[in-house]
Amino acid sequence: MPAPSNFLKSMAAAAAAKHGGGGGGGGGEHHPAATAARKQQQHAVGFPSLSTSSKALVLLPLLLLAFIYLFVYPKEFELQSLMSSCVPPPGTYTAAGNLSSTSAIAYARKKPDFRLLIGILTRADVYERRHLLRMVYGLQLAADPALAAQVDVRFVFCRLYKDDQRVLIPLEILAHGDVIVLDGCEENLNGGKTHTFFSAVAELYADAPYDYVMKADDDILIRLPALVTSLGAMPREDMYYGATIPCNSMDPGRGYMSGMGYALSWDLVQWVAGAGEVTRGRTVGPEDRMTGEWLRVGGKGRNRFNAKPAMYDYPLPVPVDQCSHEFVPDTIAVHRLKDNPRWAHALGYFNFTAGLKPSKFYKFDP
Repeated sequence: MPAPSNFLKSMAAAAAAKHGGGGGGGGGEHHPAATAARKQQQHAVGFPSLSTSSKALVLLPLLLLAFIYLFVYPKEFELQSLMSSCVPPPGTYTAAGNLSSTSAIAYARKKPDFRLLIGILTRADVYERRHLLRMVYGLQLAADPALAAQVDVRFVFCRLYKDDQRVLIPLEILAHGDVIVLDGCEENLNGGKTHTFFSAVAELYADAPYDYVMKADDDILIRLPALVTSLGAMPREDMYYGATIPCNSMDPGRGYMSGMGYALSWDLVQWVAGAGEVTRGRTVGPEDRMTGEWLRVGGKGRNRFNAKPAMYDYPLPVPVDQCSHEFVPDTIAVHRLKDNPRWAHALGYFNFTAGLKPSKFYKFDP
């Protein structure tokens, strides 16, 4: 727009021209020059011209809005889609029930031959052990995305009883989504926890049952590909799988399966959950022996399979029984890894760090 001073001058000139034409012309006469000047001034007042810089200031925001609308706004949906695709969907390590699965580990694979749930019965306070086990099982699943089975691992506690647990365990659930907290038991492995676990699983996963449910200790290393291969040949019903006890026996029908880790087919999990007439009074005591007792009394678990010698205890310098022996290449599970040196020995033997690539950020002495 023109400057205010110019605008006022234009108005004054127009008024002067008007009055000048009326008085000097003898009452109503119009001089051509005065009329042309009046029209020119009226045109300047009604339609002020814009300078180049003013036009640029007006057009620039309009062009910016047009660019955002035409190019940036449609791409926003593509960006959101791309970001969403980077978040792993629930699958492996998915959460149970209403548990969070924001960072649950999942790998795309073909439809599995069967589904296996591994419940690691542990205590809420052993945070370091769970961190180690998450690495051990997560790395195995990542290294073999074509695994024939869907393997889900859960850490199972009884009810929380410390104030710090009521804060730190929810953090784990938010971060990993792989925790089950049982309301129906106090923290005592031989005080009925295993029965509560199987009963809870039968209810939690009733709408999406597994083919097998495995109870495992937190001091056992399970080599998932070997376990999946072994279970893949097993029946899907009335199946009881593990390492037989007593240690000197290879007959699965003679005793029961070691508590290091044993699996039941889904129909047996459902049966345990509802077999109150059999399990009543038989839940407290050595949990592996109690499970064997339920099946014996109920006439269940007729399809029994002994995984020894591929499932065994950590090799001791002087073995105390025949459950312990040296590492073997076709190992399914090693038990009694009670401390980090034993875990390091076992993981080193099975070459768990083979995928580590050279980097300037670390160096390990031989």
